[in-house]
Amino acid sequence: MTTSREISLASRPVGMPAAENFAVASKDVPAPGPGEVLVQNKFMSVDPYMRGRMYDRPSYVPPFQIGEALQGGAVGVVVESNAEGLKKGDIVSSMFGWREAFVAPAAALEKLDVPGGIPMESFLGVLGMPGLTAWAGLTQIGKPKPGDVVFVSGAAGAVGSIVAQVAKLKGCTVIASAGSDDKCEWLKSLGIDSVINYRTCGNLLAAVQAAAPKGIDIYFDNVGGEHLEVAIETARPFARLIECGMISAYNDTEPTPGPRNIIQVVGKSLTMRGFIVIEFAGLRGDFLAEMGPWIRAGKLKWQETVLEGIEKAPEAFIGLFEGKNTGKMLVKL
Repeated sequence: MTTSREISLASRPVGMPAAENFAVASKDVPAPGPGEVLVQNKFMSVDPYMRGRMYDRPSYVPPFQIGEALQGGAVGVVVESNAEGLKKGDIVSSMFGWREAFVAPAAALEKLDVPGGIPMESFLGVLGMPGLTAWAGLTQIGKPKPGDVVFVSGAAGAVGSIVAQVAKLKGCTVIASAGSDDKCEWLKSLGIDSVINYRTCGNLLAAVQAAAPKGIDIYFDNVGGEHLEVAIETARPFARLIECGMISAYNDTEPTPGPRNIIQVVGKSLTMRGFIVIEFAGLRGDFLAEMGPWIRAGKLKWQETVLEGIEKAPEAFIGLFEGKNTGKMLVKL
C-alpha cells in the first residue's frame, strides 16, 4: 500500500481563491489491478481554466466536487504495472494531478517518448496543453501571414510566450503586453518587436497605437477586459481576434461589462472566435512536427516557475491570478 497526499476543494471560492478553499489529505493508494498501473507523479500543472471548474455550474468540463481530489495535468513515472504496453520506469502524462501518486487504467494515460535534453515537465508546458493551445489558436484561427501585426496579451505566460514566438517564426511583427519589467525584459530577449508593461504604461490604447500605428491584424487574447477593448480599437479591417482566455474576469463576482466598442466588429468586418484546446487535439502530431525542429534548433525558448511540494499547489494556483509566474507555473512533487 502506497500513501499519497492530495489536494481537494474544501469550499468554493468567492472572488479570488484563498488558501482556506483547499485541503490537504493523505490517502492510501492500493496496488494496481488488472490493466492498471501505479504512477508516482513528478510534476503537476496549475492552469487558469481550473478556476472555472471551481464554480458549481455546467461548463465544457464538469465542476470540481467539494471534498474530492482536484484534477489537472501531471507527468510521472510508472512504479508498478499490471497493464500491457506500460512498464516500470515509463514516463506518462495524465489528468491525475493534485496528488502524489495514483492508480489508473493504462488507457487513461499517455506514454511519453521524451527526447534527450528535453525535461519531462516540458510536456505540461511548451510541448503540452499550453503549447498546443498557443500553436493551434494562432495557426488555425489567426492564420498568420508574413508581415501581419500580432498583438498578444498575457505574453509572458505559458500560452502567450509561445504565441509571441511562433508568430515571429511565421514572419509577423509582434506586440506583447505583460505586467512587470522583468517579464517585459524576458520578452525583449526573445526578439519580440514591441513590449508593453500594461501596469506602468499609463494609457494602454496609446501604447499599442504607438507600437502599431497602422493597426493590428491578429489579437491573441489571454486577458480580456481593457486589452480586448484596445484590440478592437486598433484592429484593421478583417482582423482576427482569437479568444483563448480572459483571466482578468475569472474571479469577478458580478458580470463584467462587455467591450464598449464592440460595434466596431461590424464596421471592420472582424472575426472574433473563442476556442477550447480540446477541439484541436487531433492536430497534436502536426503541432509536435512543427514545434520539435524549432526547439531542437534553439529557436523557441520557454520559462517555468516551479514551487516544490504538493502542499504548495494552492499557492501556485492562486499565484496565477497575482501575476507570479513567468512562463508555465508548475509544482514539483
